[in-house]
Amino acid sequence: MPHPNDHSFNGVIGKTYRDSTPDWPRKPAAPEQAPNVLFLVLDDVGFSDLGCYGSEIHTPNMDRLAAGGLRYTNFHVTAMCSPTRACLMTGRNAHSVGVGIISEWANGYPSYQGRITRQAATLPEILGDYAYGCYATGKWHLTNLADYGASGPHGDWPLGRGFSRWYGFHGALIDQWNPELYEDNHPIHIAPQPGYHLSSDLVDKTISQIRDHVTSSDNRPFFSYLAFGACHWPHQVPANYIQKYKGRYDQGWDAVRAERFARQKAMGVVPQNAEMAPRNPGIGAWEDLSEDMRRLGCRLQETYAAFLDHTDAEIGRLVDYLRSIGQLDNTLIVLLSDNGASAEGGPTGAINMRKHMTHEQETVASALPHIDLIGNEHSFSHYPMGWAQVSNTPLKWFKKDTHGGGVRAPLIMHWPERIKQAGGLRTQFHHVIDVVPTVLDCLGVEPPSVHQGYKQLPLHGVSMRYSFAEPDAPTAKTTQYFELLGDRAIWDRGWKAVARHVKGQDYDTEDRWELYKLDDDFTETRDLAQSHPDKLRELLDLWWQQADEFGVLPLDDREAERARDFLGTQTRTHYEFQPDMARIDRFMVPEISDRSYCITAELADLSSATEGVVFSWGSRFAGFALYALGGELVYEYIYTETVAHRLAVPLPQGTATVTLQFTRTGQNAGRIALRVNGELMGELELPKTWWTYSTTAGLTCGLAGVPLTEAYRPPFRFNAAILRLAVDLENDGGDSADGKLWTVFKQQ
Repeated sequence: MPHPNDHSFNGVIGKTYRDSTPDWPRKPAAPEQAPNVLFLVLDDVGFSDLGCYGSEIHTPNMDRLAAGGLRYTNFHVTAMCSPTRACLMTGRNAHSVGVGIISEWANGYPSYQGRITRQAATLPEILGDYAYGCYATGKWHLTNLADYGASGPHGDWPLGRGFSRWYGFHGALIDQWNPELYEDNHPIHIAPQPGYHLSSDLVDKTISQIRDHVTSSDNRPFFSYLAFGACHWPHQVPANYIQKYKGRYDQGWDAVRAERFARQKAMGVVPQNAEMAPRNPGIGAWEDLSEDMRRLGCRLQETYAAFLDHTDAEIGRLVDYLRSIGQLDNTLIVLLSDNGASAEGGPTGAINMRKHMTHEQETVASALPHIDLIGNEHSFSHYPMGWAQVSNTPLKWFKKDTHGGGVRAPLIMHWPERIKQAGGLRTQFHHVIDVVPTVLDCLGVEPPSVHQGYKQLPLHGVSMRYSFAEPDAPTAKTTQYFELLGDRAIWDRGWKAVARHVKGQDYDTEDRWELYKLDDDFTETRDLAQSHPDKLRELLDLWWQQADEFGVLPLDDREAERARDFLGTQTRTHYEFQPDMARIDRFMVPEISDRSYCITAELADLSSATEGVVFSWGSRFAGFALYALGGELVYEYIYTETVAHRLAVPLPQGTATVTLQFTRTGQNAGRIALRVNGELMGELELPKTWWTYSTTAGLTCGLAGVPLTEAYRPPFRFNAAILRLAVDLENDGGDSADGKLWTVFKQQ
């Protein structure tokens, strides 16, 4: 008898046929004349940074997209990357889908899960049901950091949320020269070749994904999501691009900002009656700065401009490819930035930003001797916040703030087959939650009410498609709330109420709400709170209603303290690692901050020719490694890129058990003892130690994943045997949250 589920039989032995209505899965059908869709997401790029939004930075390829499509000048995002990306992927508000803050800072409440709820199908999940091939490259930042490990779970990685391929990275930032990357569902090691840069690599992979799709898909459309690491710090870019901008910013941030503002008015990007917002607190007048500060600030800004210029060139390469294969005209391109420009560099900027933020602030005097490193692989740089306000011209405040500088962003839409009023400006108020409804509207696709068994939240956004042909149509939106780290705002029918929250202050008694008629006050410079108290009260009541409806509460103004909380919850004290294992992400490594620990390596087949890395933990900006080289066994601890400690002992022969015992001797300080087969071979004082969150790279065993010391270049594989590598933690640590290093970080 045939199996009851075998539909090749019709109840008659030996007779097989295909029914005219087969039960086997059919291929989904794409909507008629469905376009390809390409999202290009820039990181930390301000409202005015593109040439077509008033900048002096050379962005001809993005400018051409604007000239052939539409620029939106009243488009808004959230004030940080993960929430914006959650909105962009789902068409819902970030808190409602569980991503009210960046993934590293999840706190366990429903609004802050660090991952997108299954009640909000992502755009690739929806489009996949309509025959689209869906591919992603670059930054994801929508997975809870607890799931970053090679073992997953992978349900919130890109392949778990609708993409068929992914090549990119988790987390907020990445080294452009020596990135730690993932492909599909696993970490990968790469050995960058001369001339390597991550932005170029991402475009190469995007092109290869599209190429593979169009050559094998029988005319099915594709959705490609390319999220650059640019221009988030570290600002790293080929030297020839930096050279293009040499001297360009010598006139200073006040003059450059004024020039951008004049161009914006001439272009119509800002209204003629707009007023320039004053310099944000903490930003000095350029003429009052020291000559050294101006010199350092100019070089840091030259590098940022070069970074964006280079990104534009890579976008041009991708657009040229689409044109060459005849796919450009029928591709809906959506280009945006995820939030306003970042003030995280503080007043001076930094050459090693991770150090600057976490364990030792840079000064102009400490940075200047290394100014020629800025932009290359030995720097991890970011500009001073004065240049961040230039990026946000003519707006006030920055990334993380719900004033215009944090949430008003460039948006370009390009679709030659359907957008006929090329080169136009659109001034309707819109938000990143409106992008998914726009795409679905263009396709004629209804969002599912149930997806994979989960009842779906309604879309919160509205389609912008009406604006394609109607430049003067009134906006289709009525209301949009904002919240991030306690900063709050609400826009309603042209009015905006906004409060800039200071960490630690009482929300009710110390936060001051401002009121603006945004239609008449582009830059939020004329506060009407005193003259229109009833309107302010109306908007505050509306904010609380929206906060309740979209799951914003409870408010939480903590930043990286939340990541510290996560790291502190690790109760595991024993770890075992193996050679050639997948990289352990920097958030998943054993938590050694300000505590004693012991690393044990059992080695075999050692000889005078033995060399290579036993383990590497972190990078040249903060890390340590044990390696064999030149007949020595070497331990190096990199506190910063300029402060390193080295201990070398004779390399044992045959088999050996090597232990590195770190004994805490004070807050963020200790002593390393290196023993071979139980015999003390040497000791090393470490008067200052970083904490785990400081590192920019993870842990590898048997090879180096990224550069850490100038003694070797990755991968520098260990050519003998590693039988066992173990890490054991003690519970004698101090509370780093109250320590000096953590205090430095909290003050940023």
